[in-house]
Amino acid sequence: MRYHSHLDNSVTAEFGDALLASLAPGGGLWMPDSLPSFSGRDLARLGAMDFADCAAELATHFTDARFDPATLKATCRDAYDFDVPMVTLDGQHLHPAMPPHADEFVLELFHGPTLAFKDFAARFMGRTASHLLTKNGERRTILVATSGDTGGAIGDAFLGQDGIEVFIVYPKGGVSTVQEQQLCTIGKRGSNVHAIRVEGTFDDCQQLVKDAFADPDLVERFDLMSANSINVGRVIPQSFYYFWTALQARAAYPHRPVVFSIPSGNLGNLTGGLIALKMGAPIARFVVANNVNDPMVDYLKDGEYRPRPSQPTLSNAMDIGRPNNFPRILALFGESLESVRGVCWGASFDDQTTGRHLTRVFRETGYLMCPHTAVGHLGMNAFRDAHYMDATFVTVGTAHPAKFADSIETLIREDVPMPEALAKNARRKPRVHDMAPTLDALSDYVGRYVR
Repeated sequence: MRYHSHLDNSVTAEFGDALLASLAPGGGLWMPDSLPSFSGRDLARLGAMDFADCAAELATHFTDARFDPATLKATCRDAYDFDVPMVTLDGQHLHPAMPPHADEFVLELFHGPTLAFKDFAARFMGRTASHLLTKNGERRTILVATSGDTGGAIGDAFLGQDGIEVFIVYPKGGVSTVQEQQLCTIGKRGSNVHAIRVEGTFDDCQQLVKDAFADPDLVERFDLMSANSINVGRVIPQSFYYFWTALQARAAYPHRPVVFSIPSGNLGNLTGGLIALKMGAPIARFVVANNVNDPMVDYLKDGEYRPRPSQPTLSNAMDIGRPNNFPRILALFGESLESVRGVCWGASFDDQTTGRHLTRVFRETGYLMCPHTAVGHLGMNAFRDAHYMDATFVTVGTAHPAKFADSIETLIREDVPMPEALAKNARRKPRVHDMAPTLDALSDYVGRYVR
């Protein structure tokens, strides 16, 4: 597979080079030149595999000669050593013998080590990047902006890897208490993972990272590599779980179309789903569920894309007013609004509506959602109200609710059980560097560790 810049088709690279370069020259986003397609027999075979083996086979179509099938199989088995369940609100797991009336599921993508969907992309990215750097004897400095879960997943995925220093930039007051503790306790003192807290919003953090990559002197001095979803190595693996889970849903209910509702911020998760659709995954529609930071929903409604300053919400990981992956979505659909509308439908919800819905679902079913998943579930309900369809409806569960215990406990007036992985973090002493969101401050701090 070769990749090209979304700004200039003549600028091309192989997967490994695009992964390590992060952005194309001139600031373009890397896009695959083409997407694989599969016969009905191939789809049946892939659906019969477990997730890790299916992901490994899909990965052979997106990587290059430096990744042989055996390496990719070992990579995916190591990266995806956790479950990918689809469950009903009363706790039943999807399987072919499900009762015929079951049509609503939550795809729980938070069973990885940092309890968020970002583990899928981060762990694949970490292992493929490490494979290349070890082979080439190179080093990289990973710079990533996070609104909560990306930083934890990237830090965990790259922790302790030789030749790599990781700098996680996050907004002060812009992540949950549990998320912040997780970000600031990755590894021990002296580890290769560093948390940087800045005054401002996630958009400020994201702009700081973009400015760093736009500075050729900084890129060369520190061998910068991005782990945000501007990096194609983050987006491609997100297609794998949509592809596989759509096949599982279709196997359980062969005569029903599959609809996914995705809590959306930077649009990387949606982009992964759209790539899966383009590969032939049996997906009928995507619901784009936003909080009040909703430029994508506006675009779907009136055809105007209006990025704006982000506003803080309960679903903080989606507080993004300038989503990075919007150009990728347009590129996938030939810049056609009508083509995007043909597969995407959007709705947005404020905090009051989100909190009320999260509480109601918990009271009525016992199922506890994180605020982002609650936005996704609201979006699915709105879609069902607007479109009568006999379908399998899958809301994407993006994070474990305990990562947002401080806000959820206020809503439901009950304690949220804390998984041991997070309880361990709570007992550790945080390490964080406070800094103004300026390139000079960033360069000075990174320069302490990277020579």
